[in-house]
Amino acid sequence: MKVAFVGKGGSGKTTLAAMFTRHLVGRGPVLAIDADINQHLAVALGASASVAAQLPPLGEHLPEIKEYLRGTNPRIGSAAEMVKTTPPGAGSRLLRVAEDNPVYTVCVRNVGGVRLAATGAFTAEDLGVSCYHSKVGAVELLLNHLLDGPGEYVVVDMTAGADSFASGLFTRFDRTFLVCEPTLRSVGVYRQYAGNARDYGVALSVVGNKVEDASDVDFLREHVGPDLLTWVSRSAYVRRAERGAVEPLSQLEPANRAVLAQLADAVDGTVQDWDAFTRHAHEFHRRNAAAWANDRTGVDLTAQIDPDFRLGPRRSSVPDAVSA
Repeated sequence: MKVAFVGKGGSGKTTLAAMFTRHLVGRGPVLAIDADINQHLAVALGASASVAAQLPPLGEHLPEIKEYLRGTNPRIGSAAEMVKTTPPGAGSRLLRVAEDNPVYTVCVRNVGGVRLAATGAFTAEDLGVSCYHSKVGAVELLLNHLLDGPGEYVVVDMTAGADSFASGLFTRFDRTFLVCEPTLRSVGVYRQYAGNARDYGVALSVVGNKVEDASDVDFLREHVGPDLLTWVSRSAYVRRAERGAVEPLSQLEPANRAVLAQLADAVDGTVQDWDAFTRHAHEFHRRNAAAWANDRTGVDLTAQIDPDFRLGPRRSSVPDAVSA
């Protein structure tokens, strides 16, 4: 199950994404991805700043990632013709959450007991010449080729606000948690996100954060309505974590530990819609091909779409195959 954490900058989404990821460890295989321009997920998981800075950025290994995922797909002439939206087809190599493969060997590290990949920070070399979405494109390509299932988890800490809509990345998740403070600015981000996502059937749940009393809950209910799933109360544990003291989750307040269980139950109760996943992948690949990718590569990238290929479990006894 692919899970995204989104929300206004400063809402606490990274802290909550880290706690939720740690909660899932032991429940099933977990892969965490830091796709935020502010690369703080490793530290939130318990790494030191120096260890976090040494994580191998996905973007620096994009040529190798593309070459591996391309496999023997005859619709892709070379790895150079792959872009962030390139969908899998017959012959493509697919990723599983729990496996050993060259992509994970190069790009995934164990941080605080969690397998973590990171897009990499925005660097001085990027200033004035690059967009952060070029780095996040590596995440979109990985998710396009990820064959995951119930009991397997991929948790992605996304960019703040509505930046996810600069690509089709917002459609790559089975469940999206929008972290929302009881403030007008935060619910404004919710309205924008929900409005953009509604037409694509995004399974969106709001998680209130920094809630102090019943009036905060009433405020969220008034502005968010039935999308409000649960809320996290003001937490001494979280304050200590944000100061660098990442303690065992057993030290988290019982009410807030129960919130993590609610989130996990919501994810496990989500039905994966592989047909919609495939349909949206093809739609955004066509859009990107027409907007910029055909000109950049010099080929018609819409020919990469394999109309007979559907990502998802085979309708047979083979659980990890793909089928038309």
